[in-house]
Amino acid sequence: MARTSPLSQTQRASGPVSYKRRTLLSDRELWDQKADDWHIQVGDDGDRNRRYNSDPVLWRFMGPVKGLDVLDAGCGTGYLSRQLALKGARVTAVDLSAVMTGFSRRLAAERNLTMSVFTESCETLSQVPDASQDRLVSNYVLQDLPDYRAALSAAQRVLRPGGRAVFILLHPCFPLSDKMEQEDGTISFHWESSYFDEAALEEPPWNHFTTVFTSYHRPLSAYWRAFTEAGFRILDFDEPVASPDGELPSELLKRFRMRPNSVAFHLEKPGSP
Repeated sequence: MARTSPLSQTQRASGPVSYKRRTLLSDRELWDQKADDWHIQVGDDGDRNRRYNSDPVLWRFMGPVKGLDVLDAGCGTGYLSRQLALKGARVTAVDLSAVMTGFSRRLAAERNLTMSVFTESCETLSQVPDASQDRLVSNYVLQDLPDYRAALSAAQRVLRPGGRAVFILLHPCFPLSDKMEQEDGTISFHWESSYFDEAALEEPPWNHFTTVFTSYHRPLSAYWRAFTEAGFRILDFDEPVASPDGELPSELLKRFRMRPNSVAFHLEKPGSP
């Protein structure tokens, strides 16, 4: 599903993030409802946060993928899966939402791209065989999963020894919806609860979306420990920042370069390929 709030691309909805889960809909139903709007948001190339902030780091961590088995865990409508296929990877794509995976299948077929697409939770990956993948990428997904430790265990299981994983997630230190930008361009943040507490969040709709977003706040240290406890070796870590040489408007570039929107982890499953 790969959510990322376009802080610098659209006007945020009014109202703070709630730290108490109120919705009666399941995560699957919420993402099913968002599928059409999500395709508008990311299209074939990703939104501007992805294109100019995190995707360059993602591809640097992934390295060449031609001829490799690559799992896109939380594929959404499949923009990243299609790019992987165009680069020559044998792609397996998984998402919780059947509407999202329907988009992925249809858009891949329209572009004559071959990939395997399954509808299921990233917390289980039950349709992906053990030790079957050379690479795994999970793009803005972990913060949306109730049981992220189960998802990391599943990711470790499906990778071959020596296989690598790239996880991109929203930066947990900076709550986007609580952003307060001053006239001088400075940004301050207000927390309703402790940064160190893991908590479910509910965010009001923004831009063209009409339903709430739900996610889970965890401190950065919790993710770090969870990666190592799942059996991964951390190869690299980055906080993506937009290049000043890009095509972003000056105001947008300033915002993207003032604070990190996301974090990127490059992991390895120990063992010989």
